[in-house]
Amino acid sequence: MRRLALALPLLAAGLFPAPGRADVVFVVNSLDPGIQVLDAATREELRQIPVLREPHHLTLSPAKDVLLVGDSGGNEILFLDPSTGEVRKRERISNPYHLEFSPDGKLLVVTGLRRDQVDIYAWDAATMGLELLGRVKPGDMPSHIAYRPDSKFVYVTLQGSRAIAAIDLETRQIAWSLRVGREPAGIIWHNGKLLVGIMGADHVAVVDPEARKLDRTIRVGRGAHALFPMPGGGPIYVTSRVDSRITALDPATLEPVRVYEVPGGPDCLSFDEQGRIWATLRWNRELGMLDPRTGEVTTSPVGRSPHGVLFRHRNLQASHEAPAVPVAR
Repeated sequence: MRRLALALPLLAAGLFPAPGRADVVFVVNSLDPGIQVLDAATREELRQIPVLREPHHLTLSPAKDVLLVGDSGGNEILFLDPSTGEVRKRERISNPYHLEFSPDGKLLVVTGLRRDQVDIYAWDAATMGLELLGRVKPGDMPSHIAYRPDSKFVYVTLQGSRAIAAIDLETRQIAWSLRVGREPAGIIWHNGKLLVGIMGADHVAVVDPEARKLDRTIRVGRGAHALFPMPGGGPIYVTSRVDSRITALDPATLEPVRVYEVPGGPDCLSFDEQGRIWATLRWNRELGMLDPRTGEVTTSPVGRSPHGVLFRHRNLQASHEAPAVPVAR
């Protein structure tokens, strides 16, 4: 693994591109706390956005013109310009830990890990407005979020209850819950199944949401945390924080096809237009960049306990528009 030293602070001299004219990476540091905007080419810090207490996750609006960052400890959501990092709005929101928009773009669901709540908001894109429609108490420590593609259900992992809960978004009631393993964390919808990282163990749980049962488990490494599909139909990457690795799963079979050793506790991932993977390294206070073709990892220092991350191309709307990258088998 190669460490990339930060360039000298020459932005003021005009020798580095300003936000909006460069590929940028947003890094959410939970324990400094703050949000860094970095030049992706040089890793130079272009902007530092202070927060109140403890931010964790971030998400783009459906139109990809607003970046929302949840400060769970500060009970606030920040609304940022995703090209420059400029703060456009701040709003008091109860304990926003994880947040995701529904596929139809009408709702924002926010989990409150500390307050054992899941809040469902209506989204007004014109005003960046949020209207609380309902609050659900599904169990202990609601964490990550996934949606059914038709936006009728949201699925939430419950770290303290060892379960996932399905919430009907029309009635705003719990439809069912299922125990899946110790400390379930990341969750995604994939080909009619729910894939859940079991952080208290070493595997991904594959759940059939129609039959409401566990189909199988896939071993990926201790501290299996979150799952990130490569845009364009490529591999599904799974981070394992304890074993410090990223595992690529075949999207058709879900079998592991390659393992990348990435020291530092990889947590959240984002993809650039070249198919490279940007990873927050939670324990090392670093941002890593993995080239999945070669396996090479370069790192640069960021703040304490980096968590959420987003790569933003200057000519693209969002990092998820990156092309698919083949994985060596």
